[in-house]
Amino acid sequence: MGGIVDGRHAVVTGAAQGIGLAIARRLAAEGARVTIADLDGDRAEAAAAEIPGAAGIACDVTSEVDVQAVADRALGSGGLDIWVNNAGVTKDASLRKMTLDDFDLVVGVHLRGTWLGVRAAQAAMRESGGGSIVNISSLSGKFGNPGQTNYSAAKAGIVGLTKAAAKEVAHHGVRINAVQPGLIRTPMTAAMTPEALAATEASIPMRRAGEPDEVAGAVLFLASDLSSYMTGAVLEVGGGRGM
Repeated sequence: MGGIVDGRHAVVTGAAQGIGLAIARRLAAEGARVTIADLDGDRAEAAAAEIPGAAGIACDVTSEVDVQAVADRALGSGGLDIWVNNAGVTKDASLRKMTLDDFDLVVGVHLRGTWLGVRAAQAAMRESGGGSIVNISSLSGKFGNPGQTNYSAAKAGIVGLTKAAAKEVAHHGVRINAVQPGLIRTPMTAAMTPEALAATEASIPMRRAGEPDEVAGAVLFLASDLSSYMTGAVLEVGGGRGM
């Protein structure tokens, strides 16, 4: 029996580890042929080797040429049905200490990278009759985090981008939605002190951090026909934090 995205081709950026890898695995488990695109091509290929039918490719999401190459490769291998803009980076610092380079890097990877992904994916999907794009924002983009003016700005921008782009392409059968994860157990949260992690978990109504696969479940829903009448929506996956 096939999965809910059986036979579809999915691209997930920044998927060599963490949330992106969980998304790639979940989509593959439900029948999708997955392309893992990551800045580290070797890690992308290694991750893909563990997922049946998956492929890994190097991609700098801030590069128009790289992003278009991934879209073209997907089209050449049978089509593009699902595109997940997940690639991200953090360079946290206070306003007083944050450098212009750190601001530009984070905004570039998240916001420019998502825009390039949306632009390339929707063009490909319009040719084939439709598809689903899922952008990964963050609850940091909803209520802001001290020391993350770059990250919070970029993640808030992804919400605006999602809604504007969704309005442009809805009549072409292309749906664009976003997911806003909260505190999720990843290598980034593993670097937190036990005290900081406990304090953050105490602020969450569900009193725990989420798991990458819980974000992947929301992405799978938006990627599939289960959400066929949804576009421009933003799903929070944060245990009730910030509600």
